[in-house]
Amino acid sequence: MAIFENIINHKISNITADELLKYASQFQISITMGQAQKVAGYLRGKKVNIFNDSERTALIKEIARITSPETAREVNKLFVKFTK
Repeated sequence: MAIFENIINHKISNITADELLKYASQFQISITMGQAQKVAGYLRGKKVNIFNDSERTALIKEIARITSPETAREVNKLFVKFTK
């Protein structure tokens, strides 16, 4: 399972706005291009483990700060889908 988690976490740290929008659309999660650009820019290069609840919570709080609480909730829904 650790390999799977490493692949997902690596993808999160290198995600582009277009990829984020593609995944959001795939899971019926609503975010705009502007929001995706801000989130992708923030995530780029971050070492975070979205499978760890406390790390994911801290990440979502920071995303809420740089975008909006609603965007952070939507991104969190996407992260939860990735971890299942």
